[in-house]
Amino acid sequence: MKNHHSSALSTIILFLIISLFNPLASPAPQTSLSKESSLSVEEASEVLVSPDGSFTCGFYRVGTNAYALSIWFSNSAAKTISWTANRNQPVNGLGSRVTLQKDGALVLTDVDDTVVWSTNTSSTQADQAQLLNTGNLVIKDPQGNILWQSFDLPTDTLLPTQPITKTKKLVSNMAGGSVSSGYYSFFFDNDNVMKLIYDGPDISSIYWPNPDYKNWENGRYSYNSSRFGVLYENGTFQSSDKLTFSASDMGEGIKRRLTLDYDGNLRLYSLNASTGLWSVTWDAIQNFCDLHGLCGRNGICVYNTQKPMCACPFAYEMSDLSDWTKGCKPKFNISCGDSQQLRFVKLKKTDFWGSDLNYTSSVTFGACRERCEKDCSCVAFVYKMASTECFIKSSLFNGRTNPDFWGSLYLKLPVDVETSDFYVLQVHELNCHATRTAVATSKQEEFISGGTKWGYFYWFLLAFGLIEILFILFGWWFVSKKDKKQPTSIEEGYKLIARQFKRFTYTELKKATGNFKDKLDRGGSRAVYRGVLEDERVVAVEKLDDVIQAEDFWAELSVIAKIYHMNLVRIYGFCSQRSHKFLVSEYAENGTLGKHLFGAHNSADLLGWKESYGVVLLELLMGSRASNWKAEGEKEEETEPELELLGLVRMLKGKLRGSDDSWIDDFVDARLNGLFDHRKATVMVEMAISCLEEDRTNRPTMDSVAQILISLDDEPTYHGQHSS
Repeated sequence: MKNHHSSALSTIILFLIISLFNPLASPAPQTSLSKESSLSVEEASEVLVSPDGSFTCGFYRVGTNAYALSIWFSNSAAKTISWTANRNQPVNGLGSRVTLQKDGALVLTDVDDTVVWSTNTSSTQADQAQLLNTGNLVIKDPQGNILWQSFDLPTDTLLPTQPITKTKKLVSNMAGGSVSSGYYSFFFDNDNVMKLIYDGPDISSIYWPNPDYKNWENGRYSYNSSRFGVLYENGTFQSSDKLTFSASDMGEGIKRRLTLDYDGNLRLYSLNASTGLWSVTWDAIQNFCDLHGLCGRNGICVYNTQKPMCACPFAYEMSDLSDWTKGCKPKFNISCGDSQQLRFVKLKKTDFWGSDLNYTSSVTFGACRERCEKDCSCVAFVYKMASTECFIKSSLFNGRTNPDFWGSLYLKLPVDVETSDFYVLQVHELNCHATRTAVATSKQEEFISGGTKWGYFYWFLLAFGLIEILFILFGWWFVSKKDKKQPTSIEEGYKLIARQFKRFTYTELKKATGNFKDKLDRGGSRAVYRGVLEDERVVAVEKLDDVIQAEDFWAELSVIAKIYHMNLVRIYGFCSQRSHKFLVSEYAENGTLGKHLFGAHNSADLLGWKESYGVVLLELLMGSRASNWKAEGEKEEETEPELELLGLVRMLKGKLRGSDDSWIDDFVDARLNGLFDHRKATVMVEMAISCLEEDRTNRPTMDSVAQILISLDDEPTYHGQHSS
């Protein structure tokens, strides 16, 4: 007992000392990634940095336990992203990594080793991945030739010297801070002209340059099929269709980016080096309401000099109170036929661009109204009194009011909807920064409150049914318990564990270890073999001969699944096939820590009591034990002490009540030769016992434990057999 506890404690303490204070634990930022090396999502310091420090490449947090492999501006206050590899499929915040594999491919894998994203450089002479001063992530061969580059796969941002061509386009992010692909694109159209398009769930519409004009009227040239554009470092953009614009602060030495924002506007930004903040130095569209899709279906954008404002027409309401892009929905129904009486409500200076069913000129207002009344597909019409033009609307998209518009919209409604013939829009500020949240309607709230009394009845039926199911399952288990096959409950447990660890077959491990021929000297009772997996990872395969019952193996895996520490070897998977039980872990090139600790008995290398006590405090305050992984649907439960520990607790309580304190010597490393503080050691045991109280309400908080140990650390240290 004494040797077991003291050796285990010494192992953990010394391992933490080495990892925490070793200068190699915090390596300097690297500019390149060599073959067969990787960046891990758990380590924030594992990033690539451009030689001048302007850009950083690594894992960027994009949500709750969600990360993306991204490149960002190092010196911007918000760490603004310029490129993302997996914008539509973020990876887990635990166990994910990006690796430059032996075959030359840069591969991003999730926690379960699923390939989320990779480059097309497999089977090449790729030698390293490097982040350049331009913000371009490249993969090179030994001669320095670029085999792949992130500049060829832009997301929503174009950087200086990065070309945009026929096969490349910028795609905006979604609103609400998401990095996933949005509905707006900046691209070369089939007529060789660069355009902005809204491609939403319901419609697609080009809105820049002005679609009401021809290309030459917009200053564009469509007779150059080269389709090439580039942003220069001085802030000037030029393309083959004669699109040219410059930053208002044009000049060298300023970090810039051309970004298609989530609202659909193309903006050129300049970075203030002293504050880390961005300023807009050019934008494609100055009037917010010229942007399509801002207010969604049936929504109307109201012109405002400061910020965009949205409104719903009369008898319409927001589809989603937190998201204007989902538009408005009608609060009425119109049946197609002669039986329903209709009326029209006038909205002055309002139109829905691009939603015309048909157009007629030289027609009276009455005739235009009659056409809409008789056409079941007509939801509104626009009439221009001065030019006697009639526009029948079949749907309402891209609505906007404009004081310069010489016409009015007439909205088709049932006659029983009470309103005047003229309606003033009730505008609301467009909250572009709002996150997407669910909002309960009044009907949902009524259902929740009114259905409470029925809920008890349904819960009773559910509980009764579950009890019956438990009896059936117990009977089935009792009948089949002698079956030689592995119990279903254990198999289901393996499936849960397999969500974090890979389940290997015995054949796979036999092949990986060369029929278990390369045995490692681990100094323990279990045999450990060196192996190489199909993906070239070197592993240690531990044979669990002392685990016979499937329940024991499941219990051991469950414990391992709950343990995560940056300084422990990584567990890759397991094997449970009939009598074969194996654990597959990361291979330690330099041998085990136990070998280094106990292979030699040099007292000069022994960690003293003061250092040991300090490390315990440090680990208590800074350490990490529990992993974030939890099977889907699993509920968090209060942790109870293991039954095996209760007997030890009762025994130690008796010793603590006695007057003889010599028993504490059995719990401290004998190699200290009694040179430790008996009072501190005794209090530490008392704290450990109190943390294992059967009644969890009697257990102290971790804050109180830390305070007690810290206060003891401030007291003078007494050595000897009877310290006080």
